[in-house]
Amino acid sequence: MVSSVINPAGAGRDSDFSRTDEYIFFARFGSASVAPEGRMAGETAVVWDTLRRSSLAGARGNKGPGACGPNQFFPVYVDKETGVISAIGEPLPENVAVNDAPAMKGCITVLPIRPDGTEMNWGITPGVAKRLLENGYLRAGKAKLKEPQKYVISYLTSGIVNDIEAGVAILRGKNPDGTVDAFYPSGRDKMPTTNWNRPSHDAQQYGTKVVNALLSNRPFPYPKSLYAVEDALRFFIGGKPNAIVVDFFAGSGTTAHAVIRLNKQDNGLRQCISVTNNEVAAKEHDALRKQELRPGDPNWEKLGICDYITKPRVAAAVTGITPSGEPIRGDYKFIDEFPMSDGFEANAEFFTLTYETPVAVNHSIAFTRVSPLLWLRAGSRGKRIDKLPPDGWAVVDAYGLLSDVDATDAFVKAIKKSNGLRVAFIVTDDDRRFQNIVRRLPDHVEPVRLYESYLTNFNFAKGD
Repeated sequence: MVSSVINPAGAGRDSDFSRTDEYIFFARFGSASVAPEGRMAGETAVVWDTLRRSSLAGARGNKGPGACGPNQFFPVYVDKETGVISAIGEPLPENVAVNDAPAMKGCITVLPIRPDGTEMNWGITPGVAKRLLENGYLRAGKAKLKEPQKYVISYLTSGIVNDIEAGVAILRGKNPDGTVDAFYPSGRDKMPTTNWNRPSHDAQQYGTKVVNALLSNRPFPYPKSLYAVEDALRFFIGGKPNAIVVDFFAGSGTTAHAVIRLNKQDNGLRQCISVTNNEVAAKEHDALRKQELRPGDPNWEKLGICDYITKPRVAAAVTGITPSGEPIRGDYKFIDEFPMSDGFEANAEFFTLTYETPVAVNHSIAFTRVSPLLWLRAGSRGKRIDKLPPDGWAVVDAYGLLSDVDATDAFVKAIKKSNGLRVAFIVTDDDRRFQNIVRRLPDHVEPVRLYESYLTNFNFAKGD
């Protein structure tokens, strides 16, 4: 149990203590542990990591497990005279040879190539590299002009960058090449305490005012500080860039917003699943009933917490635009400071749980309402198949759908050409035909059978 000051000025009734804090409970299971905030006493220099991927899974053109994206093979231009990185180039298509990489006047072109000539990938994308370079977190080492990669390119990982910007690692200043000179106070780990009194946790300043800025002053009672939730998450998933966070009482969507911020700070791919009802505030009931409205009416539901607050808040955070179409005013504070109107490189999908009759689904009337389940089952990534394909099959980023087994040849051929596809949904009641199709699929593709009566038989249980 952690006591957290959320209202330094205090709030309470007359003749009573003025309350300043609330309590946060952390329940830990299995090997879950709290991450330290930093180290105490002494001094240790920050460690620069090699930017080139080390595992052969990260080789250029590899499509298997651990492969990099197509944008991680790009030139880094190092000034011939100073040995300082001058610019970051654009990604080279796979059909472009190393010798055909664009040159830059006065610079040496550096590409991620092993001494044996194996073409690898950098560990980050060009956009991230540019941001690191601008902030002094990317550098060129000693020249090795006789090797395929002319300079060793190094960078500070997201965790160290976060530590520098949070003050956990101490910044002395800048080196002659413009990179940061920073160190850790070394010694024992400094663990977070059970009493938090941090300016960033003020619920009025960084909860209510943040929501007002995002939603153009739509009322929502007692939102939590964005940065308090961010800190609470960081102690457990700061080092887990692929974590999945589930929030069953999403409220205004602060948890999803905090996860988005964590992802930006370390280029993480964390997912947040936010669940809420669409309850209308009690004080709105009388006015709506006087208009002869009832739950379920569109004009009633539009004022529910999900449609009026949660979804618009998440959408505003991602896009940087308020529901009224205006850029969000104000800046994010602490650790990662930038204008709210910049938004984030993030994706958000909104779903409403409904009840569909088996008859409607059997006749394909409600397939568009079932289709999100397939997308979720395949990993919630890439495009979605929203309609039954007229050709009897369709293939998108993460999965394929075969709705007419007579189109199997074209379906299997398309799957074999795709990259990153992991699930094939096959619609058939015929056991033998299903098994025949499965035998033709690549080994890395998981077959999932959908009986023709989708809703009564579809089992939404994600496998390993």
